[in-house]
Amino acid sequence: MPSIVKPVARHPSLQKNELGLTIRDYEGSMSTLCAGCGHDSITAAIIRALWEIAMPPHMLAKMSGIGCSSKTPAYFASGAHGFNSAHGRMPAITTGAAAANRDITYIGVSGDGDSLSIGLGHMCHAIRRNVRMVYIIENNGVYGLTKGQFSASADVGSKSKRGEANQVLPIDPVTLALSIGASFVARGFSGDKERLVPILKAAFAHRGLALVDVISPCVTFNDHSGSTKSYLYTRQNELKAAEADFVPLQTEIVAAIREQGVTAVTMHDGSIVRFRSVPQEYDPTDRQKVMNYLLEKQGSGEIVTGLLFVDETISSLHEQNNTSETPLSQVPYGELCPGALELEQLQHEFK
Repeated sequence: MPSIVKPVARHPSLQKNELGLTIRDYEGSMSTLCAGCGHDSITAAIIRALWEIAMPPHMLAKMSGIGCSSKTPAYFASGAHGFNSAHGRMPAITTGAAAANRDITYIGVSGDGDSLSIGLGHMCHAIRRNVRMVYIIENNGVYGLTKGQFSASADVGSKSKRGEANQVLPIDPVTLALSIGASFVARGFSGDKERLVPILKAAFAHRGLALVDVISPCVTFNDHSGSTKSYLYTRQNELKAAEADFVPLQTEIVAAIREQGVTAVTMHDGSIVRFRSVPQEYDPTDRQKVMNYLLEKQGSGEIVTGLLFVDETISSLHEQNNTSETPLSQVPYGELCPGALELEQLQHEFK
């Protein structure tokens, strides 16, 4: 048996949720990501959130696209449904699945490359339609699976492993989502599990699309001074293309974001990322004020975390289309396809 298989032994004192399941029941296969990858910390937060809300695994569908981030669904809730789609197409596939079966809870895990480049249009339209799903972006600023090219969220001035500086303005998924009418927007840090878990629990409770952007440091390719996501080269002080057959072990970056003020988190290369929690008087229901606050802090080089915006009045995909309360996947074929006579009468109304 290969060593990568997760052992089945469980401690008898493990606490159970209201379904009688332990947190081990929400785990998946062993991760094959680089040691210290922020994505694995996000996986741990997802597992904890699913266990705490007592999500029945068979009523959960895990969706993904292509990239390091899209490997994440394999690492949690092995008893759930799952679909690994083409690059950038996760939102479209999830929209179709949600339209067919509204009883399933959908969680889509994507990356900044998968969602903000080839999948940007699909993500935007899923937000517009307010598809009921938890949409997690594991944001590290690079295409980690293909050796660290810039993604659409890379900051201006960020240096690649070859030393070139990025000159293209980044796409911020949070302000983008707010500008096109998102009903739930949040941001977290992979190393701050204490606050990421409640954000995810709130996202699962939302009745529309809940976008959760999570800053997740790449320990292999995200190592340069001044980056908000930390470029870490595989070899110190080398700007030429590096081999990726060996990744030095790194310690997971963990930090608790303070409730007030700025928390400075040092990355593996010594660069600093500055996080700020939303203040006590922060109003997450005023879209314009939220936008202004985020842009103000962004200009100061700060990343605001927490539940940034929520609007429960926006109708969901099923409410917009007045679909059947019975999931379409369970509607009898005779009702879905009433026959040629009904079709002819329907067409006659348009003459």
